[in-house]
Amino acid sequence: MKSILLIGVNRFGSLLANQFSKHGHEIMAIDKNEDRVNAILPVVTDAQIGDSTNEAFLRSLGVNNYDVCIVTIGGDFQSSLETTSLLKELGGKMVVSRADRDVQAKFLLRNGADEVIIPEKQIAQWAAIRYGSEHVLDYLKLDDDHAIYEVPVPKDWIGKSIAKMDVRKKFGINILGVKENGKMNLSVTPETVLSGDKSILVLGKQRAIEKCFRI
Repeated sequence: MKSILLIGVNRFGSLLANQFSKHGHEIMAIDKNEDRVNAILPVVTDAQIGDSTNEAFLRSLGVNNYDVCIVTIGGDFQSSLETTSLLKELGGKMVVSRADRDVQAKFLLRNGADEVIIPEKQIAQWAAIRYGSEHVLDYLKLDDDHAIYEVPVPKDWIGKSIAKMDVRKKFGINILGVKENGKMNLSVTPETVLSGDKSILVLGKQRAIEKCFRI
């Protein structure tokens, strides 16, 4: 369980709060809008109305006591930038800020953000790969070169073991797990036999995966 300071309870911030709550984390939510604060109260541990660009207000929250500080302010980049900078100055351990564009991300990273989220861009990248191919069920980019894909078992792999396919030697790809009936089994062995009603979770260089599975 982590303690999270969430600044900005707009639509994206509210969605984050709900997800953090489902996973049992403690959340302090901050927003200038009283209606938003009242609406999020049933979901979070605590919430306050306040201006996150006010140093005295942020200091009163004990920023350095939170495991993660997340800035989701939308439509006011200046406030987001000031808040991000203040959080780091006040001892924020991990400051994550939302940006709408790449240029905003650069400024945020230069002014205190440890990481930046660009939700629309990241979802667009995922959707383009997920829905632009018939052979991808899910996808997670790890860096510019590596990714994890969930793909159906290719027809010519059916009935064969992981050792028989030997994709690690041929393509440098690791099979992490096998999914069947909606449940992922990560305890695979070289003797695990693949079938047509299963999908597999693979890790490797993106180009190698695309070549192996003809994506």
